[in-house]
Amino acid sequence: MSESHDVVIIGAGIIGAATALALGRAGRRALSLDKLPAAGYGSTGASCAIIRPYFSTVDGSALAYESHFYWRDWAEFLGVEDERGLAKYHDCGCLVLKTEANDYLEPTCAIMDQIGAPYEHLSPEQVRARLPVTMESFAPAKRPDDPDFGEPNGDRMAGGVLFPSGGYISDPQLATHNLQRAAEANGAAFRFNAEVAAIRQADGRVAGVTLAGGEEIDAPVVVNIAGPHSFKINAMAGVEAGMKIKTRALRHEVAHVPSPDGFDFEKDGCVFSDSDTGVYCRPELGNYVLVGSEDPECDERHWVDPDDYNTEFSEQWQVQVMRFAQRFPGTGIPNQTKGVVDLYDVTDDWIPIYDKSDLAGFYMAVGTSGNQFKNAPIAGEMMAELIAACEGGQDHDREPVSFHLKYIGHTLNLGFFSRLREVNPDSSFSVLG
Repeated sequence: MSESHDVVIIGAGIIGAATALALGRAGRRALSLDKLPAAGYGSTGASCAIIRPYFSTVDGSALAYESHFYWRDWAEFLGVEDERGLAKYHDCGCLVLKTEANDYLEPTCAIMDQIGAPYEHLSPEQVRARLPVTMESFAPAKRPDDPDFGEPNGDRMAGGVLFPSGGYISDPQLATHNLQRAAEANGAAFRFNAEVAAIRQADGRVAGVTLAGGEEIDAPVVVNIAGPHSFKINAMAGVEAGMKIKTRALRHEVAHVPSPDGFDFEKDGCVFSDSDTGVYCRPELGNYVLVGSEDPECDERHWVDPDDYNTEFSEQWQVQVMRFAQRFPGTGIPNQTKGVVDLYDVTDDWIPIYDKSDLAGFYMAVGTSGNQFKNAPIAGEMMAELIAACEGGQDHDREPVSFHLKYIGHTLNLGFFSRLREVNPDSSFSVLG
């Protein structure tokens, strides 16, 4: 006899675990499957786990701003103890430089006004009072083989904007384990080292999954939250033809470097975004700094097979560190490379898909594009409401489900995240969302 559950979730990353919790609270028995040995071991564990309210769209920003309050009230949201302790939210704020590339943050601040998110304009002097940076401009972002790399262009930075409702989670894998424990307390189950080999169908709807070892698990609802493998699961289910927006895996690198000389980044730093040099960073434990790329045009994008890609650092590691050192002159460039090489699950417009599919009972929370860790607790709740509405007979494609953001009082039309949307021209088409 095959095993049976109300819902099978493919993937036990941060959003998969959050969805298991939300479904459990809604009274559905969920089984989360992951081919890795523990929750949060995939791309979630490699996430910079930055919490920030600013995206390029109103709905994206509203969702992100709402997430700040979930992380602020993390223990209350979970409602259970975890033997490993709780993940810590370092709410140090986010400082973004005003650049020509981001229209000097005028559109961003207009969105913040619309959703009620606080911010503060900083002069160049005020930016320097917070961080040991030079306010010379180096734009556009370049690679070291450009003869003008590292040379100021003669302009000065216009200042920045401080967004106080943000920061980072220092241990994204622990945060996922917290959600696993909360989900288990609400009736969910997790199985690891369990690879899905087939999506079974019967009478025009999903019937369950078959594991690589041949075991069958029955469920009337299956949710694809497989991260960079999401497009492979969608192909397995035969739903890609019914999607206007699709996903694929993008290789990326994040560098870990010591704090600039004479500055304690862990204690006094913040999340920092600099489209002038094309990098972002955040503090890391041990007085280190995580440095990632904002995907400027000069950086080649490496779309890969998530089961076969280069896991070693490339010259991109040094490129990002050198760009960071342009802004932070006290940075030494280590001889030894440290950091992570992992994958983003990217949609065509870098906005996630939280949606049903053309196969009844098959749902997707995919295409998180390196920027949805922050939204995981809410994404789980959105998926639970979406599943309840669709399984209850609502035609989400014609009558999109609404989701109310309880902290900021904004209501989302979940059609914004539809697989059937057109490419959103307002997107940054980068990890910034």
